Amino acid sequence: MTPIIPGFREMKSVVVRFAGDSGDGMQIVGERFTDTSVTVPNAIATFPDYPSEIRAPIGTIAGVSAFQVHFGSMTVLTPGDEPDALVAMNPAALAVHLQDLVAGGLLIANASAFTAENLAMAGYESNPLDDTDIQKKYEVISLDVTGLSVEALKDSPLTQREKLRTKNFFALGFTYWVYSRPIEPTIDYINSKWAAKSPELAAANIRVLKAGYFLGETTETTRNRYMVARAEVAPGIYRKISGNEAIALGLVAGAKKAGRDLLFSGYPITPATGILETLVSYKHFGVKTVQAEDEIAAIGVALGASFAGQIGVTGTSGPGMCLKSEFIGLAISTELPLVIVNVQRGGPSTGLPTKTEQSDLLQALFGRHGESPVPVVAANSPSDGFRAGFEAVRIALEFSTPVILLSDGYLANGSEPWKVPEEDTLPEIVAPFADPSKPYVVFARHPETLARTQAIPGQVGLEHRIGGLEKDGKGKISYDPDNHGEMTRLRAAKVEAVAKTLPPLRLTGERTGKLLVLGWGGTHGAITSTVEALRAEGHEVSSTNLRYLNPLPPDLGDLLKGFDKVLIPELNSGQLCMLIRARFLVDAISLPKIQGRPFKISEIRERVLQLLND
Repeated sequence: MTPIIPGFREMKSVVVRFAGDSGDGMQIVGERFTDTSVTVPNAIATFPDYPSEIRAPIGTIAGVSAFQVHFGSMTVLTPGDEPDALVAMNPAALAVHLQDLVAGGLLIANASAFTAENLAMAGYESNPLDDTDIQKKYEVISLDVTGLSVEALKDSPLTQREKLRTKNFFALGFTYWVYSRPIEPTIDYINSKWAAKSPELAAANIRVLKAGYFLGETTETTRNRYMVARAEVAPGIYRKISGNEAIALGLVAGAKKAGRDLLFSGYPITPATGILETLVSYKHFGVKTVQAEDEIAAIGVALGASFAGQIGVTGTSGPGMCLKSEFIGLAISTELPLVIVNVQRGGPSTGLPTKTEQSDLLQALFGRHGESPVPVVAANSPSDGFRAGFEAVRIALEFSTPVILLSDGYLANGSEPWKVPEEDTLPEIVAPFADPSKPYVVFARHPETLARTQAIPGQVGLEHRIGGLEKDGKGKISYDPDNHGEMTRLRAAKVEAVAKTLPPLRLTGERTGKLLVLGWGGTHGAITSTVEALRAEGHEVSSTNLRYLNPLPPDLGDLLKGFDKVLIPELNSGQLCMLIRARFLVDAISLPKIQGRPFKISEIRERVLQLLND
């Protein structure tokens, strides 16, 4: 354990939120604070919160950008319900986020931005920093961040505009001092990013960072300082990873384990674009990336790659899934392996591009014409994207089927520490191609998986025809009604056969009791944190999270029967709850949330206690 320095207040965990205009560099300082906390090391979880507008007017509420990081000496599963500290770079940031700051929390404000014009744009009639109620409720630190940044650079050759842009590092440096974070990792980052191209800019950012840090030591006003001890972690190689990065690596690992080349074809769309951007840098692993001209072309390219013997993957968000539905139907009919990653966002239509939601579950399960089931897998944390991506590739190849992988904006942009797995701990993926020396029947099936054996087109002896028209078991076009019914049943049975390969459900708590909290995807962190805390208080509650949504785990039915009540929190209007009620005839209780934000632990806790006390 790290010794606590005298004069510091020890905290097990802290939540810090940086907020300002979208041009203030809040995502940069948030990432730097996160990376620095990882080096301590601390457990971390982050929540970047972007404005949906590309560039809203400066100083407006619509243009506020924020980054929240939760760091601690213990396990951290969520970015935190409420910030213990808020760094507000302008009045708009304060107006949006002050309501979330805990009573007694630390408010660091850039006082120089609280001009009459900015106050008016944020809806303030007077300066809130002078409000006695705010000063009594919070520990308020008003700093002339802009002025002090410029003063620190009075001898710099940078332009006035360039000097003003360094103020985010001043705020970061002061926050480092408050929470006893080292500044050396950020100095290394600044040098690696700017020193070669613009040594003057690198030197200026470092100078401002240090000015903010040392202001804490030289100011005459007494400030509270805090320290979070090192987290005890298992030996291994760790890195910080976002959900999009984890999915990308999982896809690459799955392709390598299967001995296939990976082709990812996508059209830029928030919040899925990061997967394409990540995979571009893995050409040395045989990864091919295509930025297609539209969503339909993107999935067409990916499906063509799968037909040619690679593993084709495409990524998108909700609106793009609608456009891809016809090609998904073609992949189902031809029974070709394909992975479709849907990083969900608020909808419908353009909706809330930078906000999170879980509203595409029913679309993933049923959003196609005809009887067209596909396996559906969901990641439950940023780092779990690796396992979910790997599993999507495994199922697609071993069962010769398209697979939909669900993530969401909260997971995609959030980060957490990830222990890099040893390659030999990853399961093998067995999906052999047809043998040219043996007779080939297109839809001859494996006796257990019911998957057809894929043949690479163009090989002598493996000539065959596939396409969207219905075929018989030999691959000939057939309009026979009995054949259509049989092929439809076989395709569905193949998807159901995936359930035989799924691991048992993992539980927090006992397998029977008063209440089971059932979740899927990104609700895992808030649900698990809630249930662990309540169980420590003596409450009879358990939880589990579903990674596999079609087919559902084979042991789920028996698990549900062991509880008096089942609660299902979802970032939608109750889609999984409806499915559970229909499938298992369980009177499940929905806890919906549709606000573009993830669940707070307190929201789930309140509902759980209500149900336990009824």
